[in-house]
Amino acid sequence: MATWLLLLSSTFFTHCYSSSAKIAPAFPPSIVRPDQQLLITTKSSDHHYKEKFYTQILDHFNYNPQSYHTFQQRYLINDKHWGGANDNAPIFVYTGNEGNIEWFAENTGFMFETAPHFKALLVFIEHRYYGKSIPFGGSKEIAYSNSSTLGYLSSTQALADYATLILDLKKNLTSMDSPVVVFGGSYGGMLAAWFRLKYPHIALGALSSSAPILNLDNITSPYSFSNIITQDFRGESENCYRVIKKSWKEIEDTAARAGGMEILRKSFRICKDFINVGFLEGWISTAFTYTAMTDYPTPSNFLNPLPAYPVKQMCKAIDDPKTGNNTFEKIYQAANIYYNYTGETKCFDLLDDSDPHDLGGWSWQACTEMVLLTGGTTEESMFPPSNYTYLDRLEYCKEQYNVVPRPTWIPTEFGAHHIERVLKHFGSNIIFFNGLRDPWSGGGVLKDISKSVVAIVAEQGAHHVDLRYSTNEDPKWLQDVRKREVHLISNWLTQYYHALSHHHHHS
Repeated sequence: MATWLLLLSSTFFTHCYSSSAKIAPAFPPSIVRPDQQLLITTKSSDHHYKEKFYTQILDHFNYNPQSYHTFQQRYLINDKHWGGANDNAPIFVYTGNEGNIEWFAENTGFMFETAPHFKALLVFIEHRYYGKSIPFGGSKEIAYSNSSTLGYLSSTQALADYATLILDLKKNLTSMDSPVVVFGGSYGGMLAAWFRLKYPHIALGALSSSAPILNLDNITSPYSFSNIITQDFRGESENCYRVIKKSWKEIEDTAARAGGMEILRKSFRICKDFINVGFLEGWISTAFTYTAMTDYPTPSNFLNPLPAYPVKQMCKAIDDPKTGNNTFEKIYQAANIYYNYTGETKCFDLLDDSDPHDLGGWSWQACTEMVLLTGGTTEESMFPPSNYTYLDRLEYCKEQYNVVPRPTWIPTEFGAHHIERVLKHFGSNIIFFNGLRDPWSGGGVLKDISKSVVAIVAEQGAHHVDLRYSTNEDPKWLQDVRKREVHLISNWLTQYYHALSHHHHHS
């Protein structure tokens, strides 16, 4: 449930934006209305956590003076159900992703709900450069000012942060023998899987939810992302798909006519004049993309407040006979489900770039190592055809940061090519969850690799739906997914404790 997103930074809306904006921000503009920010409303007092800070080193991999600078890294901790150090009770760690950590904590109900069963200590660690975990004296302005200060923002540094923090925490709790299981969704899920592979002496296992670890270096198709969104909408109704598909040309044609921009502004209830039709197309694409990602079987408020099965609701709006053949009204009503389900917004600001979840660092990551190319669209796609390539990304990143991306680095560092062959003999204790309604599942691990590197695939699942809080309305398939995850984690822990007692017995 929690992360998923950010990967988008990448490419998807580029065919919609003007050539000067070659990459959409992590969340495209106005994706979360400021008046709908998620407040920290935890479900009950059980779920309160203490906010703590750890003095973290700036650079784990070099020994020049600058490397020894430190910053305050935030983490949240909940010990309400912990069985304690004497029993070597487990520690469940969320490997934070691209945003402030409260947002992920409040959307990761699975850990809170299983803590009593496992008697687990819960720790949510914030990723460097996000939320309050800002190097260079905590000043975002300095930390984000140029590529020299941003250069310490990377997945390898983040994983090393987690490793040092976890070991220090265990030492302070005198619980060196407590097993650690890491959890994450989306980019956080990538980090959880990689953490298990890189630091197996620290984490016993990983639950990696909706993690597109194969969306790199041409391992998976750049068309899979938009193909899955198209399938989600086309699967609801052929008419819904056709209306969306033809809407782009109608928008372009209208924009080209005299007075056309004013017609578009009124049709889509846009507050202020906007010069570039690409912003409107990006705004509409965003609504379809994030609705497909969060097409949950129950109401949610992860990105925006949404009803259950929101893709179905959007297609219902498009198929509504009351709107006749007014394409713009149909598309507006559909977008309104994503942007304004509560009905509070009277008009939309396409240039709103508020960032309530602190996702700002993602475009740097997307310009260096997280080169997740998802922007290709075929002729069949519901989006305008585009063969967005790495060169588009390169151009944007040089212009924006004067930096050249390194698309082969992540597969070099963590492995991605021939993942089945590699992990079969080298990896263990990783659960990869993917929902096939989630466009990111196109870059996910969808088949079991070994007895303990397991893929759980839910045909009706959306982005890290398994990590969300459970509700009474959850369908049986979702309850079964979570039971299976609990069962697998229980097995890891049983084996661990068995080996531990055997070791103590003999030592």
